[in-house]
Amino acid sequence: MSLKYAVLAALLEGEASGYELAKAFDVSLANFWPATPQQLYRELERLAQDGLIEARVVQQERRPNKRMFTLTEAGREDLSSFAVTPPRRPTAVRDELLVKIQALDAGDPEAARALIEERRTWARGKLDRYERLRERLLDGRSEDEYLVGADRIGPYLTLMGGIAFEEGNLRWCEQALALLRRRTAVG
Repeated sequence: MSLKYAVLAALLEGEASGYELAKAFDVSLANFWPATPQQLYRELERLAQDGLIEARVVQQERRPNKRMFTLTEAGREDLSSFAVTPPRRPTAVRDELLVKIQALDAGDPEAARALIEERRTWARGKLDRYERLRERLLDGRSEDEYLVGADRIGPYLTLMGGIAFEEGNLRWCEQALALLRRRTAVG
């Protein structure tokens, strides 16, 4: 899959500037499809050239003008077609840290422990951000109230996937650190 569909899906929320989309990717879409602002701006240009989104310029005083992007009917149709097509292949883990841990026995166990602790800290931080986003989405409602009354459910479901992913990362970090401590105590 390309960044194209992640951008089109993000625009289902409504009109947004490139800056707003970059923030959305950083906060909510990063749990399943990260992108840099430079990648986003290049993709927005391609999507506009392909007629899948349109841009309008908003004149601003004291700041540069900004472009606001919206989905076109062609963009909605393309996204709709994409949404019902099965993925090409299942998700595969491709994680540099896991390669380093695989090579642990050829390296420094203390360095490996530090890398795992860093991952644990990173996962906790992401989980905290996701929980804050969840609270904003729920806006004082119970999950059931949200699910019944929300206009869109996709962002909530992907957020739940991100939360589950980071909880899994935390569990793995804790297990790996405990096993390394046990191995050190035995050795």
